[in-house]
Amino acid sequence: MRILLVEDDHRVAGVMVPMLQRRGYEVEHAATAAAALAAAPCDLVLLDLNLPDGDGVEVCRVLRSRSAHLGIIAVTARGEERDQVTGLRAGADDYVVKPFSMAALQARIEALLRRSALPGPAPREAVELGPLHIDFATRGVRVQGRPVPLTRKEFDLLASLARQPGVVLDRDRILLDVWQSTFTGRHTLEVHVASLRAKLGRPGLVQTVRGVGYRLCTD
Repeated sequence: MRILLVEDDHRVAGVMVPMLQRRGYEVEHAATAAAALAAAPCDLVLLDLNLPDGDGVEVCRVLRSRSAHLGIIAVTARGEERDQVTGLRAGADDYVVKPFSMAALQARIEALLRRSALPGPAPREAVELGPLHIDFATRGVRVQGRPVPLTRKEFDLLASLARQPGVVLDRDRILLDVWQSTFTGRHTLEVHVASLRAKLGRPGLVQTVRGVGYRLCTD
């Protein structure tokens, strides 16, 4: 697996690069936004949001626009809730606040890469749920015939709910299904649900069950 580490602090990069390499990853280091956007294709990006020549959030948006399937983990000192929400909405799959332990970061990397490596469902598997059409093979979604472009995590979230329509799934169940771990930022799921609702244009399709989790409405 190839990781792009976007980190302007060379002392931090000098620690992280060899630690990641010892774990078996091929690592490229980019110290600027320009270098990050010019880097060769990779499987996962560890992205600092504080960069000397630009905002890491904008770098995240550009990388996500290039690929819905690229894994992106924001690794940053910006720990405020609004910063986490902004990063996730920009396209990050996960958000890690500095300082962090390498063991915790490794767990999130493994979860993200494991999810992307999972084989897809049967080629012709698809469902019709009211106005919603989901094709699991092509990862295509339509609402009343209108195509809805989703990121990888947004689709995985919708697919998790759609495989048991009408059933309330608790938060941990969804996190395990979509992120392969319950060790994610506490706002990660809420932000992805909000983004999914906005893109579907039918907020009532994904219903919140207070204190439990979410369900896909089939009415």
